[in-house]
Amino acid sequence: MSLAESGNSTKTVNFRDRFNKGAEIGSLGGASIEDYARFLVRGGMPALIDETTEIAREAMIDYVENIAYVDMQQLDSPPTPERIAALIRSLSRNISTEASLGKLAAETGLTDPAPIAASTVRKYLDQLSQIFILEELPSWKTHIRSAVQQRVKPKWHFVDPSIPAAALRLPPQSLLNDTESFGLFFESLAIRDLRIYADVLDGKVYHYRDSSGLEIDAVLELPDETFAAFEIKLGSIFSIDEAAGNLQKLLTRLTPEKAIRCASLNVLIAGSSSYIRKDNVNVIALGHLFV
Repeated sequence: MSLAESGNSTKTVNFRDRFNKGAEIGSLGGASIEDYARFLVRGGMPALIDETTEIAREAMIDYVENIAYVDMQQLDSPPTPERIAALIRSLSRNISTEASLGKLAAETGLTDPAPIAASTVRKYLDQLSQIFILEELPSWKTHIRSAVQQRVKPKWHFVDPSIPAAALRLPPQSLLNDTESFGLFFESLAIRDLRIYADVLDGKVYHYRDSSGLEIDAVLELPDETFAAFEIKLGSIFSIDEAAGNLQKLLTRLTPEKAIRCASLNVLIAGSSSYIRKDNVNVIALGHLFV
């Protein structure tokens, strides 16, 4: 469930309007930074929405253990439980990144009877996707200027950020104490909600990265190729300014024919205010969205 579906959004910023040029934005209030940490750990599983954070956290820890030792064992050619559990932890430490298969394999820490090969990791990842645990975020394939080359690695996301939080046994306070990790987990929470909202519009969510180092956290494209771009940040003024600059740079990387299809540029934050900047980039609190 998205934050709107779980009752944790003020529902004051309509996601559909990200595809209506010139739509007004203005909203205050809603979730605090501490609330977002709790939402991450609790997750969006319907059965746990009304539970306390601690009860939901314990339930998710049990659920993640069952993935390796129960759910995956129902598949054809099931993996060794210890190996899949180690891989889930490795993926969790690399949430919202483009970590290579080799890096994921190395970070499992398993070398008995032999290190996990990259090809084996790929097989395990496909199996995790098969049982709806892992949902890779593909790169956006579009028309760009000839001087720029796109990167094609996926970003790693689970279907819900409570899964990696449970795999690493993180309480909310641990996220609040580690801004870098909190930012990556918040990005995964935002991707979860964007995918849910995009599905209502028959859209797809991608990420963008090119050879110049420019990275955009999410690009949501509709069937008619109209798109909206999103950077995802916890919400400091510096990070918002940087994100807005990156979004503006994206348009310079695209062909004119593609750039004109951009409906909006947006920065999603873990804050409590939504507004339009002077450069026409929208700043939107994730807990204000609905569709």
